[in-house]
This record gives sequence, structure tokens and C-alpha cells, in this order.
Amino acid sequence: MSQVFQHDVLIIGSGAAGLSLALQLADHCSVAVLSKSTLDDGSTRWAQGGIAAVLDTDDSVESHVQDTLIAGADLCDEDAVRFTVENSKKSIDWLISQGVPFTPNDETDSDQPYHLTREGGHSHRRIIHAADATGLAVSDTLIAQALHKSNLEIFTNRMAVDLITRRKLDAEGHGCVGAYVLNCETEHVDVFKARFVILATGGASKVYLYTSNPDGSSGDGIAMAWRAGCRVANMEFNQFHPTCLYHPQAKSFLITEALRGEGAHLLLPDGKRFMHHFDERQELAPRDVVARAIDHEMKRLGSDCVYLDISHKPADFIKGHFPTVYERCLEYGIDITKDPIPVVPAAHYTCGGIVVDTKGRTDTPNLYAIGEASFTGLHGANRMASNSLLECLVYAESAAQDILSKLDSVPEPPYVPDWDESQVTDSDEDVVIAHNWDELRRFMWDYVGIVRTNKRLQRAKHRIDMLNNEISEYYSNYKISGDLIELRNLSVVADLIIRSALMRKESRGLHYTLDYPKLSTEPRNTVLTPDQW
Repeated sequence: MSQVFQHDVLIIGSGAAGLSLALQLADHCSVAVLSKSTLDDGSTRWAQGGIAAVLDTDDSVESHVQDTLIAGADLCDEDAVRFTVENSKKSIDWLISQGVPFTPNDETDSDQPYHLTREGGHSHRRIIHAADATGLAVSDTLIAQALHKSNLEIFTNRMAVDLITRRKLDAEGHGCVGAYVLNCETEHVDVFKARFVILATGGASKVYLYTSNPDGSSGDGIAMAWRAGCRVANMEFNQFHPTCLYHPQAKSFLITEALRGEGAHLLLPDGKRFMHHFDERQELAPRDVVARAIDHEMKRLGSDCVYLDISHKPADFIKGHFPTVYERCLEYGIDITKDPIPVVPAAHYTCGGIVVDTKGRTDTPNLYAIGEASFTGLHGANRMASNSLLECLVYAESAAQDILSKLDSVPEPPYVPDWDESQVTDSDEDVVIAHNWDELRRFMWDYVGIVRTNKRLQRAKHRIDMLNNEISEYYSNYKISGDLIELRNLSVVADLIIRSALMRKESRGLHYTLDYPKLSTEPRNTVLTPDQW
């Protein structure tokens, strides 16, 4: 039996962005948080490195801003960058007040209470962290706080199917008023009504065959916002993390960039270093440079992987700073205090997303997007390391303030009809979903990966057009499931990525094409508007 729920605020997503927003709203209004699986099953807990912020007296807002602009290949929105960086310390202070156990500074002569590390693209040590499991520490802390909020309801194993707008209901006015949501346990679609809806659904790296992300990163928020009439931007910029563990039994384990920040070397199979051939910053070059260098060397040599070596550092230092990486690698027979780590690039972060302003507002009234699902202008053509969690925190706070200022002015949602399943049947051909899922992720990896060409992109466009027709027909005739929802969303996101990549006639940041290897003279965002398609 379907149910109807009503709250002041509906937050779709339970990672750092969603929970930070929920905690800042729950003392003032009723809040619902939806999690696709368990509450702790998002991307946040897998973030190892840390959070970039201006915390040290030797650092400055201007330095962090300039580093971000450089990493973004002249495509960042400087106002958005400055807004984010200027609010970085405030966000870290808020996390500390929530109880996040950041690693203390072991230098007794320093005024800085927390250890700060450095990562690629940063000119200063400004990454605050909790050993090498910062995301886990942040996630666990926010979850613990959320579970004690009486005005905050958490719904697990819920998958949003589509947003509900006044336009779809033929109701007066404009704006988002809720979402249809699949209860994965009962297999019924419920109605969640709210005066404000926030998409905090994360990125879309699952569109690629190899990814560092958990299974839920299927671009759901981006696809739903697109179907609701919101613009998306810069979807061609997909960040491939240079160093994921290469091992047949390791599904998607990320080797944190902080290893390179602390002096780890990238090596060819013969033990020789190679990054000096590609960038004067060597291992500390931005991620797009390092990922392309590794991809180039693997293809040149026909090698399955390269190696990351930190064994020249003291064993106690390695175990103390990187306990998670040390223990996980040891499970696979790799002692990183003695042995180099086999690594490969993998899809890691979606730099584009739903167009929002500095308050997280989308084109649809009362619909917000924060975190990786959004496009704020912060990342430009390439996200700088550890700016992602910072963006989640800063925009969660700004969205919270905007929502609180409007609580009394936004009316209650209108009547919303139940989800109609009268015209569909149970599927006896779920193999179609599995086949299409596999085909989509494989051709995206092969044709829309680290290095692109017009020919590869046209092939991908041809394939996605056929797949979208098949998926649309299947969706119209059969009852929905979690796998079908994700496949439908991934196919939309894949189409947006391919269209955006075809429109960019240059190589910039994370988008590198052999047909247009040079930069254009005028940096421009790739903005797609639903009505145009």
C-alpha cells in the first residue's frame, strides 16, 4: 500500500551535503532525509584525503582562490570560488563543533591545533583530515547527530523516482512540491510532499565501467532535475582519480592523493619515475594531468597498471598517516612500507551538474541542489583535491539560511495523486536491464573516457540514442525497480555528458580530445537547457 508523507523540507541524499543541511534546519522545521540504501552508504565516507580550508597563518584566502582557479583551467566562476573559500574556516569550525575527530598536530611549537597536509594543485598545507579516513569520520559524526534530532525523520532504502512540480500537476504557480519515491522494501511508490526539496544525491561516476565511487553514484538528482526543466552545465568534465588500487579482488578502493602529498612516487613497471616528463610539479600536478600521464604510459607500454611507491618513508610514518590504505593493501598481500602499490585511473567525480546560485537554488522554484549533484562554478574544468567536501558544507549552510528566510512565505503543497501503476505489468525480462546497464558503462569507458575523439563521441551518441529508446519503452510498460530507476537516470546522464563533450571544440582540464588538442581563446561553460532538446 502506498503512503503519503509531508514535511517542510525533503532532502534526497544522506551524505555530507544532505546531512549538514538537515542538521542546520531541523531545529526550525520538519525535515525528511531519504537514503537510497543504508544511511552510511554514500560517497562521503569513502573520501580519504580531507577538506581544503584556509586554517594556517601562512596560508591565505587569495592563495586558495588562485590555486583553485589555476586547477580549474580558467573556467571557474571566481565569485563562486571566493564565496566558497571565504566560508571555509566557518564550515570547518562547524564540523569541529559537531565532534568530527580531526587529526591533531604533533608539532609542539605550532599554534595550529590540527595536522594539515598538502595535495596536488595546492600551494600550501591546507588539508585538514582525520588520518586517511576523513569522509568516514565526517559521515559517522553527522549521522550520530542526525539520529538525535527529534524533528528530523530519516527514511532508508528509498529511491526517488521523479520530482513532482506544480507544472506536472497542472496546479497554480510554479515550483517543486515533492517527489515520488520507491520504497525498496515494500516495492511500492510513495508520495513525499514538501515546501522545499533539496537534491543532495551525489555524482554520476557509475556511468563509467571503472569507478572509485560506491554503487549509488548513478546521477539520480541530475537526471531528475533535467526532467523537471532545470539547466545542467559542464557535464563533459568527469574527473578520473589517478590512483585506484589495481587488484582483481579490490572492487573500487581509492589510494588517497595525500600519499603523493607526503612524497609518494609514481613508477613505471620497470621502477622508473615518469611524471617529470609531463609536468614540472610531477606527482603534485592536478589530477587531470596525472591521470592522463598514467593513461598515456599504460597505453604506450601495454601495461595493466603503474605503481605508487611511498616505501622510502619510515614505516611508522606510513602506518600513522595512512592506516586505512596500509591495512586494506595488506589484505591483498601488499605491504606499502616495503612494496609499491599497483594503481590505475578510475572515474571519480562529476564536476558538472545542476546549475545553481550561491544559495543552492536551481531554475525550478523551491528546488535546491547541493554537493556533487550541483554546478556552482567552483570546480571549472577540473576539481582541485579536497574542495568537494568543502563545497558540500559551504552550500549546505547557505541553502539552509535561504530556506529559513522563506519558511513563512512558501505555501503548503497541493494535492498530489498516487503513483499510477495501472498500465504496467511485472517484468519477466530483467536481463534487458542488466545487458543495457553493462553496455552503457562499457561504451562510456571506451568512447567518452580520459582521452576522446569526435569519432568515439559520435559512436557513443549513436549507442545512447538507441539505448534511451529501449529504456523508455521498458519504463513505460513494466513496474519500476531500483535497477531500472538507476539505469534510466544513468542513460540520461550519459546522454548529457556525450552532448556536452561534442559541443566543446577544445581540450581543457578534464576534457581532452585528440581532434582539438589546444585551448580555445575564450573559456566558456557548456550549458544545456531542456527546452532545447
